[in-house]
Amino acid sequence: MSLIRYRAKLLIMVGLVLALAGCYTNPVTGRQYAVMTSVGEELQLGAQAFAEVKQQEKISRNPEVNARIQRIGKRIAAAVGNQLPGAQWEFVVFDSAELNAFALPGGKVGIYTGLIDLGVSDDELAQVMGHEIGHVVARHGGKRMTEATMVGLVGVAGSIAVDKKYGSDKAQLFALAYGGVSTVGYVLPHSRGDESEADLMGLQYAAQAGYNPDAAVTLWQKMAAASGQSKVPAWLSTHPSNGQRITNLRAAAPRFTQLYLTNRGRYE
Repeated sequence: MSLIRYRAKLLIMVGLVLALAGCYTNPVTGRQYAVMTSVGEELQLGAQAFAEVKQQEKISRNPEVNARIQRIGKRIAAAVGNQLPGAQWEFVVFDSAELNAFALPGGKVGIYTGLIDLGVSDDELAQVMGHEIGHVVARHGGKRMTEATMVGLVGVAGSIAVDKKYGSDKAQLFALAYGGVSTVGYVLPHSRGDESEADLMGLQYAAQAGYNPDAAVTLWQKMAAASGQSKVPAWLSTHPSNGQRITNLRAAAPRFTQLYLTNRGRYE
């Protein structure tokens, strides 16, 4: 079969993926992208994954910490509103030294005590929650799955074409080269872009909930001091560097100051 016919088949396969995937518009940033998973599928996966985490991880029973997280979480959830359809909010504190938090579809949010023990303020915790929930509202998980499918289709089609024309040895070399180029040139930059988008969404949600957007900068300064300098080059990382993140947040935070000042009175 000719290379032209393989290219035609590739276009058809990519077209089918795009046809199966819906075009999603981020309600905060307005960015549009393809997502092949449905909201219902994401809700089911989120609930299942969260149930597994609760079985595997130790849940904190500290009443003060739990009350604090519930208070902040409810305010962030109110700010998100109907942007997360089908949400059944649940905020759980896990007793672990990990400096992390996460959110899953359906409004399932986990906070690790290691992050709380870092000495973060309520304003800073609100930035963390807003960021993690931002990933869910943006449906970044489904977006990445769609992108991975398309990258995989292109790689398979390319390998077949090279194999037909130049043999299996060249096809293997192509697959190796394609994997590296697609990861560094496409997958990782898109991942860093999603992280930056979630940062902006976190700023907005926190400000709407009456939390100071400037806390995003101090949060990442504390995170940078605690985690140290990453040995992974920025262009090989799934996340922006701490320094770049702080710079970006410092520049973006003033855009949300008025929103914060407008809403903080509701909670004082």
